[in-house]
Amino acid sequence: MKGFLIDASKCVGCHACQIACKDEHCGNCWMPYAAEQPESGQFWLKVNQKERGQRPQVKVSYVPTPCMHCENAPCIAAAKDDAVYRRDDGLVIIDPVKAKGQKAIVDACPYHKIFWNEELQIPQKCTGCAHLLDDEESPIRVPRCMDNCPVGVIQFGELDELDLEGAEVLHPEYGTKPHVYYKGLPKKFIAATVYTPEDEEIVEGAKVTVTNGTDTYEAITNSWGDFWIDGLADDEWDVTIAKDGKEMKLSVSTVAEDRGLGDVAFA
Repeated sequence: MKGFLIDASKCVGCHACQIACKDEHCGNCWMPYAAEQPESGQFWLKVNQKERGQRPQVKVSYVPTPCMHCENAPCIAAAKDDAVYRRDDGLVIIDPVKAKGQKAIVDACPYHKIFWNEELQIPQKCTGCAHLLDDEESPIRVPRCMDNCPVGVIQFGELDELDLEGAEVLHPEYGTKPHVYYKGLPKKFIAATVYTPEDEEIVEGAKVTVTNGTDTYEAITNSWGDFWIDGLADDEWDVTIAKDGKEMKLSVSTVAEDRGLGDVAFA
């Protein structure tokens, strides 16, 4: 079975994969796998960009998201007349002819990665560039998104040949068993600049400990008085800042969002 491995930690947000997908499918009809993709309104692969934290502790994360080519694909179950099928290699394909008028296929996808073409009255999505995989004369025998990525974020191949150790899927709670795996997905962070209010100087070399009672993370404030602790779960955290026998405690929640605490007075 084929699938994708996407390392979000490498993604720089250049959108080269997204552009390549549009270039491959806009103005081109790759029957029987795909009719022409509209120039606007559809991104069969999209780089989801999210600003995280609060000023001045802010990060931007980028996560490329194609169709998940799920093993338990809801779109297959929702389709009539075998309009959506799984190839022997695992790619999930919407038949542009059989799927005409079947808008329920769009609504079935919990990832919202199937799009409705109003002009053609068909659902459309990523095909894994099946037409390239099947063309023995093509100089590109991989999906265009992978071929066009300049930093090696996207890999495609046999799942048992990809390095899936430590990889995870988006929304495992959906129960669809995606064939798109991720490494380096953004987790929550806590960050701040620590300073002393009496002289308004930054505090360098303070030990910062973050714990939820089960997991514990540590950091040392740098020459700017800053600390960043990343990779946190969605939870309630006890934060301790200590230096030279002096200590202060904070309670911080990352349940809803990353937390940039701004300037924290070490008093």
